[in-house]
Amino acid sequence: MANPAPDLQCLDLTKDFDDFRAVDHVSFEVPQGSFFSILGPSGCGKTTLLRMIAGFQSPSSGDLLIKGASMIGVPPNKRPVSMVFQHLALFPTMNIGDNVGFGLRQRGVARAEIARRVDEILARVGLPGVAGRRVDQLSGGQKQRVAIARCMVLEPDVLLLDEPLGALDLKLREHMKVELKSLQAAFNTTFVYITHDQSEALVMSDNIAVMNRGRFEQIGPPQEVYHSPDTAFVAGFVGEANRIDARLVSVNGPVLTLESESGAALSVEAAQSGLSAGQRAQVFLRPEAIELTTSAEGLEGRENVTKGTVASVLFNGANSSVTVQHASGTPISVALPQTGDMAKLRPGSTVYTSWHPGRARVYPAPGA
Repeated sequence: MANPAPDLQCLDLTKDFDDFRAVDHVSFEVPQGSFFSILGPSGCGKTTLLRMIAGFQSPSSGDLLIKGASMIGVPPNKRPVSMVFQHLALFPTMNIGDNVGFGLRQRGVARAEIARRVDEILARVGLPGVAGRRVDQLSGGQKQRVAIARCMVLEPDVLLLDEPLGALDLKLREHMKVELKSLQAAFNTTFVYITHDQSEALVMSDNIAVMNRGRFEQIGPPQEVYHSPDTAFVAGFVGEANRIDARLVSVNGPVLTLESESGAALSVEAAQSGLSAGQRAQVFLRPEAIELTTSAEGLEGRENVTKGTVASVLFNGANSSVTVQHASGTPISVALPQTGDMAKLRPGSTVYTSWHPGRARVYPAPGA
């Protein structure tokens, strides 16, 4: 039996505005029932891409298919998609039931059937009995669920979400990440989620596409994108990372020996770096990949060991972010749990940092 067509396919999709290309030959597919996030900075083209999927803008070239059927030339109201906007766009003059049932009324569904389906969908998003309430009587999280219910009552094949958590406060945003993922799993509907917030994408997604200047730089599961970034942009944009400018000195099998701009020797394992001796490079190292000790004891034989001084300690609750200033001149950020002697670190303390060569990533420097 042949595999069913993906819920969404974009094939070599582009979008031009005069002499500016907002989306540049993007191709990807989203299987049925998955949570797919498009992550990138403001202006990278992600909202333009979402609007093409919704039908609000037409591509300059390429094809866009839903359930195997091309959507080119199909108006928004004829596509099997719904969209949750950043500011939710709930109608303040309508009660909750009328908001949720608005699309059904537009389709000419009978009043009794609308009432039944509205009550059913509100119960499924955890808001039973609120159909008669006003929009301004709901919390931010409840409004979020109403906006999703208004879309899901139409039974779309694909639900598009354009930075829907952007207007919420931090604590509610953290809660709604879990809520959205749970709702997506409960409905088993394909979600395509646009965000510039890496933590949202990492927490909720089955797959993440990292977008930069109109192109996808990497598509993959969150763990793969975080731990094995394909490009320097992905390494620097997804999660926190120390960047060390260096020059490749030699290659010994998978081990690269580099020299930082300040003269420190670095050892990095990289099976396919694309670098040659003498070439400028960028080394990316996650703060949690660095070990920090207050003594050199036990560090004999380890690689990438450097003595330094604590420049700052920022308390983040369960962890602290420690900035270490090395004699070589390169400051390094280290993530530490609030346990043991490490909790007693203060600016001015002498420390030693070390990291395994396999924990860093290396890429050619821009223009190298």
